[in-house]
Amino acid sequence: ALINGQRDQAFKITNNLPINSLTLAGKQILTMFIEPNNSGERRGSIEVICGSMFSGKTEELIRRLKRVKIANQKVEIFKPAIDVRYDEVKIVSHDATAILSTPVDNSQKILLMAQDVDVVGIDEAQFFDPEIANVCDELAFRGIRVIVAGLDMDYLGNPFGQMPFIMAKADYVTKLHAICQQCGSIANYSYRKIPNEDQVMLGATDVYEPRCRKCYERK
Repeated sequence: ALINGQRDQAFKITNNLPINSLTLAGKQILTMFIEPNNSGERRGSIEVICGSMFSGKTEELIRRLKRVKIANQKVEIFKPAIDVRYDEVKIVSHDATAILSTPVDNSQKILLMAQDVDVVGIDEAQFFDPEIANVCDELAFRGIRVIVAGLDMDYLGNPFGQMPFIMAKADYVTKLHAICQQCGSIANYSYRKIPNEDQVMLGATDVYEPRCRKCYERK
């Protein structure tokens, strides 16, 4: 909703990163990630898109990768081989948006397969082995733009896999939020609806639902 009917469309530069924003009642609200302009200079970087289940992480990853393809940049896209929920090869968001990828069972293979590319996309990074953060770092040092999406917390609310290490190395981090299925507030927890103590348990709405902090604590 607009405040006093006023909306000021703005274009800001923050740490050399262009960001679309809205100014409402004097407060800047960030609305969309826009690629940094390096004036033709090849610079590596790591971008992390994180959040809970159903927060739109994969959808945002696919949006950025489609823009890369529109710009005629060379891109390779990877996902963990264990993620076969929607498709064995494609990266598929919960709203059925999809893009082709290469499933890999070892993060080191990404270094071998990401030759002569401008951009590398990685989905569900929390499922990769402990070397994935170093792989992202190596790619960025090669001058490659690395875009990573993954869960920042597991169903217990603990840091998930290697995501904290990737986020620590990242140049840019975008945290997305879902909507709490209990009260409708902003959600950043992935609540598991069925009894299972394994950290990794693939599933969608049949297994998980997003919850806010208060509703998650009431579990």
